[in-house]
Amino acid sequence: MKNLIVPLYSWSNGAIIMTIVFGLVILALVGAVFFMMNNNEKKD
Repeated sequence: MKNLIVPLYSWSNGAIIMTIVFGLVILALVGAVFFMMNNNEKKD
């Protein structure tokens, strides 16, 4: 799997770490949105 991604990006200067952090931030935002939606539905 790593070999497929290498040609698209140069993995220098911690690009892998930045990609992981970016992914975690996106998951956190999506999770927060669903959490707020569920709370609003229960509150109503």
